[in-house]
Amino acid sequence: MVNFILLDQNIHLNEEDIHDLITMEHYLTTPVQEKKLRKLKIGDIFYLSGTLITARDEAHLKALELYEKGERTPVDFSGNGVFHCGPIMKQEKGDWRVIAAGPTTSARMELFQDKFIKAFKPAVIIGKGGMGHRTAEACKEYGCIYGAFTGGAALLAANGIKEVVNVFWLEELGMPECLWVYRVEKFGPMIVTIDSHGGNLTEDIKQQVSLNLEKIKERTQ
Repeated sequence: MVNFILLDQNIHLNEEDIHDLITMEHYLTTPVQEKKLRKLKIGDIFYLSGTLITARDEAHLKALELYEKGERTPVDFSGNGVFHCGPIMKQEKGDWRVIAAGPTTSARMELFQDKFIKAFKPAVIIGKGGMGHRTAEACKEYGCIYGAFTGGAALLAANGIKEVVNVFWLEELGMPECLWVYRVEKFGPMIVTIDSHGGNLTEDIKQQVSLNLEKIKERTQ
């Protein structure tokens, strides 16, 4: 244990205490190794470079259906980023261009995100609004993190996307629901709200709000 004294006062902090006080900034490149993901904690800021694949409700369900049949998906999610996003795309001279790529509310995927993480081992899930207990448990077991991207920042997200590498299931699922495969550079910033150690910042905040509400009720009675 390392002790620190702050402002010449007798306040001693160990390394774990200091991490809780300092927000770390990380730059991740796919495929991201699990040991690197394990270093991130809730509250940390990170940026992602490499492969980022959009997937919402229908894409998750189709991918899991293929997995259960023993069939392969057209893209490898392992070690890559998965983005809860229904982008607006435009095709010009045969090439696709991203117009806007804002995050989708991730709670929509909570019912099957844990199964998806178990089956495909993505490194990073990115979306809006946080996720629940099932996802947090899967992140802890399989070495994944969830990053919250600012809602309403679709143009900021689009700026981090440097190339549309491929698209799958477009005709079957449609533009918002299909798999878009992007090459991204310093995509972000995202804040870690679920880490690979069981931490869930969204749930922590909900519990704290509930506790504060109970205290307010007690004072007003």
